[in-house]
Amino acid sequence: MTARKYKGAWWVDFRFERERIRKKSPVDTKRGAEEYERVLRNQLVGEMSPGKEANEKKPSENAGTFFEEWLETYALTENKPSEYNAKCTIVRKYLTPFFGKLMLDQIDEEQIARFKAAQIKKGRKAKTVNNYLTVLRKALVTAKEWKRLQAVPVVKWLETEPPTFDFLTREESDRLLSAVPKEDLAIVAVALKAGLRRGELLALEWGDVDFTNAKIYVRRSAWRGKVTRPKGGRHREVEMSPKLQEILKAHRHLKGKLVFSNPDGSMMTRDEIKRIIPTACKKAGLRPLRWHALRHSFASQLTMDGVPLRVVQELLGHATIEMTMRYAHLAPSARRDAIATLDLPAKVGHQRGGCGVSRRNQ
Repeated sequence: MTARKYKGAWWVDFRFERERIRKKSPVDTKRGAEEYERVLRNQLVGEMSPGKEANEKKPSENAGTFFEEWLETYALTENKPSEYNAKCTIVRKYLTPFFGKLMLDQIDEEQIARFKAAQIKKGRKAKTVNNYLTVLRKALVTAKEWKRLQAVPVVKWLETEPPTFDFLTREESDRLLSAVPKEDLAIVAVALKAGLRRGELLALEWGDVDFTNAKIYVRRSAWRGKVTRPKGGRHREVEMSPKLQEILKAHRHLKGKLVFSNPDGSMMTRDEIKRIIPTACKKAGLRPLRWHALRHSFASQLTMDGVPLRVVQELLGHATIEMTMRYAHLAPSARRDAIATLDLPAKVGHQRGGCGVSRRNQ
């Protein structure tokens, strides 16, 4: 092997068919570089071998090497910056340290079970481990699609407790809005009465606010100063209440296209608005809450008022109804109304068994 360290990084440097092959190793260790060289040599030999069968099994490759390639090709191009950053963290801090020395086809159900056990022993929650497993499975599915892996191992997720969340009642919402400084009232009101996420608030433009039709069009989100698609890549419309329209009209300014911005019209950061909600909660005599609790409040209050969950799903921009079902327990009246129908007078043609069959015809 000809793995070498150069300027603080590991490289492979060898000759094949009189051609010099010199590449930086994706896994910055001596062993990682050696594995990378072996992969490169196997690939070069495969390309030079005549009469190779189409269905011949290709040699496997180092998992750590593939994970890094997957991050810089698939994850970088298919995900929003925030999602890409999260995948990089999971791969480099958790997946590569555990699976990185294995070959791709050595990652099987047993190795995955060992990984789950190791994470639980370190005190990580089941939901957190499941997040790691989701990224692992996506990488392995991609490896199969790219014909780098024959089969994807079965990934079994850990059982988790139903997600819990806090939300404000209508009375508490009014108290919060009363405690917010005038300059912050509009951004809090849009979060509370339209359910926008924090990144969607920061990227909201006046062109997205339609006072004529009383709608807000959620078309973009912001993360670390970069404008991206909303979560899930879905655009959505949210109707504005008369109160929200009034607040936004009073907030109109000429600082620029952003609805909420710094005095010079530039985009605000998450850190710059981070303390707005905790400070207002303290002033209003409410328990400490964060921004996302306002989105939960929007959905919870709609659900308690009997708005169908499908409508709530559309307003929130959830990709699946399962995500919205967390609010289902807040609609007890719907269940009571359903049971109450059992005591209603029977309809004609539905008596005695409900099939329209009378006793005379039996």
